[in-house]
Amino acid sequence: MKLHERMFGLAGHARIYHGLVRPFFSPMYRRIAADVAGAGLPPGARILDAGTGPGTVPLALARAVPGARIDGVDLSAEMIEEARRSADAAGVADRVTFMVADVAALPFMDGEFDLIVSSMSLHHWTEPAAGVRELRRVLRPGGRMWIYDARVALGRGEVPGIASRREMVRTGRLPFRLVGRLVFQPAP
Repeated sequence: MKLHERMFGLAGHARIYHGLVRPFFSPMYRRIAADVAGAGLPPGARILDAGTGPGTVPLALARAVPGARIDGVDLSAEMIEEARRSADAAGVADRVTFMVADVAALPFMDGEFDLIVSSMSLHHWTEPAAGVRELRRVLRPGGRMWIYDARVALGRGEVPGIASRREMVRTGRLPFRLVGRLVFQPAP
């Protein structure tokens, strides 16, 4: 596992990581939940959170989109364990599940998901193009994929032959936007 895959040593310390990033990323997590809630997903929609970390985004999505089933994947077994504990504590483990998996080799069938999100994970991916291709594979035809990350990292997710566009995202009161979203055109 390479340095950036281990999140600079924090991948094995999920609770510490969660405590450190929550204050900074909470506005972004709320924005993602609002974006997904406004997406008009049908009841029973499947959502994938790629690079879920301690599962904060899937838990926010469970509150925002009560009829959805949400899966989260992450390379770190420690992060997945923390995410599972949080889902149990929140009472949503029946529709929010987590598993250890690499974004570039997902254990899902083609076209399983209506919507895929990823937040602050892209900049850790060893092979971003392979990750984007794999996410597209598990996206249903007409499905949507949104990758949120630092604006400077979004270029890593742009893949020749896969249409996408960059959007700036307001996540707080700052007069400048540090976070952006890579929006992929609906899967064919």
